[in-house]
Amino acid sequence: MTSAMPAPADLSIAPGADILHLANARLVLPDEVLTGSLIVADGRIAEIASGTHVGAGAIDCDGDYITPGLIELHTDNLERHIEPRPSVDWPHLSAILAHDGELASTGITTVFDAMRVGSIHTGKGGYVKYARALTDEILALRRADALRISHFLHLRAEICSETLLEELAEFSPEDRIGIVSLMDHTPGQRQFRDLSKLKTYIAKKRGMNDTEFEAHVTHLKGLRAQLGDAHETGAIAEANRLGAVLASHDDTTAEQVAASHGNGVGFAEFPTTIEAAEACREQGVAIMMGAPNIIRGGSHSGNVSALDLAGRGLLDIVSSDYVPSALLLSAFRLGEVWRDLPRAIRTVTAAPAEVTGLTDRGHLIAGQRADLLRIRDINGTPVVRTVWSRGRQVG
Repeated sequence: MTSAMPAPADLSIAPGADILHLANARLVLPDEVLTGSLIVADGRIAEIASGTHVGAGAIDCDGDYITPGLIELHTDNLERHIEPRPSVDWPHLSAILAHDGELASTGITTVFDAMRVGSIHTGKGGYVKYARALTDEILALRRADALRISHFLHLRAEICSETLLEELAEFSPEDRIGIVSLMDHTPGQRQFRDLSKLKTYIAKKRGMNDTEFEAHVTHLKGLRAQLGDAHETGAIAEANRLGAVLASHDDTTAEQVAASHGNGVGFAEFPTTIEAAEACREQGVAIMMGAPNIIRGGSHSGNVSALDLAGRGLLDIVSSDYVPSALLLSAFRLGEVWRDLPRAIRTVTAAPAEVTGLTDRGHLIAGQRADLLRIRDINGTPVVRTVWSRGRQVG
């Protein structure tokens, strides 16, 4: 990487182009932090150069960082907006727009909105179908240019459910389904090997007493035994039909990772043990961990620490999971741990772009989409000052 990167000839700035000029900034390039300037023309990065000069019409960034916009692969945030309390169904249009605005404010410029497919219609811990209708609403807002940032879709295929294959069949390759993840939340394994952790999580959320919780666990185990294998096989086939990247979820053992690799997964979401993460590395499967795990210093479910994996070189991608603002904060925390900010920023920009095939974003390189963040370090905390999507200010 050179310290001055003029635009290629085919990216020459045309007369009358819509220009954004950021100067006197710390530019987080793929392999270095360069003090310099960046010019955007018509929504794409046109030129990067070194130096502190602030020319006419340029924005003086006063030494703030400029990074690519963050790319989020797995967030529960949309579900939180459409159901702010258990059994409270919030108007979806308002919820989607609030979710979109919240992500923009935290520096996320591309999101794969995670939505559950596969419902349970019996028992107190059940849940109903919503993903198809919500997809239609998101795509309608996208066509209307009503969204601040770029939205793709992530179908969380609940293996332990009653209606997974029927719900997946409702989607088509035109629906921008970027990811299908295989989610097996059967009690007693993967994320919830410790049933006391599951009880703390779901019994409180759903207001279950001991008897109801035990019945819920028994019901889920029965569903897995009856339908789980067919659901897993069918979900893999549906991901291929939809042209989506397949992801594993909560792999715990080397055997589970080997099965995931055999299924053709592109990355592993939240492996729960060092054993699983090491197996991912051996199999060439990218490893994604949660930002809240990094910030808290450990998993809320009692699983492996993301910082432990980072220290072992077993961390490639970070997801905000259930706290959107944690994504940027975790990247800067990793920058401290690794003493390498560009490497850390890649976990929330270039690496998630690569595993999902988004070749037009994720780097500060001439020709890429101008999805950009201006960040100021205030007492060791990265604070988002401005967000641009395709060169347009959105936050």
